[in-house]
Amino acid sequence: MDDIAPIAKGAEAEIYATHFLGRDALVKVRSPKRYRVSGLDSEIRSFRTKNEARLIREARRAGVRTPVIYDIDLEKFSITMENIRGTKIKDKLEQNPSSATDICVMIGEAAADLHNSGICHGDLTTSNMILTEDGKICLIDFSMGKTNAELEDMGVDMHLLKRSFVSAHPDLSEAFSRLMKSYTETKNEPEKLLRKIEEIEGRGRYT
Repeated sequence: MDDIAPIAKGAEAEIYATHFLGRDALVKVRSPKRYRVSGLDSEIRSFRTKNEARLIREARRAGVRTPVIYDIDLEKFSITMENIRGTKIKDKLEQNPSSATDICVMIGEAAADLHNSGICHGDLTTSNMILTEDGKICLIDFSMGKTNAELEDMGVDMHLLKRSFVSAHPDLSEAFSRLMKSYTETKNEPEKLLRKIEEIEGRGRYT
């Protein structure tokens, strides 16, 4: 897709608008890294492509809204997926903070459902969530995620989410408290996770 400009670009991949069987779609392509040996680079990109597609599908099976995967091309290291129509949660909270409480309740439930299924997102921020046109929370970009997540992984997810609120949405601390209430009401054995979050935050204070 060298002759087409990406609509978004991250540290390891570019996103392009496309069509798949007559449907609007997005294709995520992992670009080569010149600082890596060619063979190793291909292995890493192939693994991360397969891993992200699997995580998206497993999260969806667990009841978490994610893009539908249409196609995976391991030769091009690409994932073609549903183009989710909606607004990034980060933008929505900035534009309409009065909607924060209702949105945060849904975020808490989605994060708990994800963790209850043994999946961590790895980059759980409001930039990686979309409020769909039908009012649902959709999680995107599972590049850093993993299955068989341990308590530490889930604690880091929630710690990162809290940090994203502190930095990007400093006036929404009350809404974030509602998010955590929603999360703990949905999460299995939430007490263990809350203790882990406190432990992780403690490390940050003393390093």
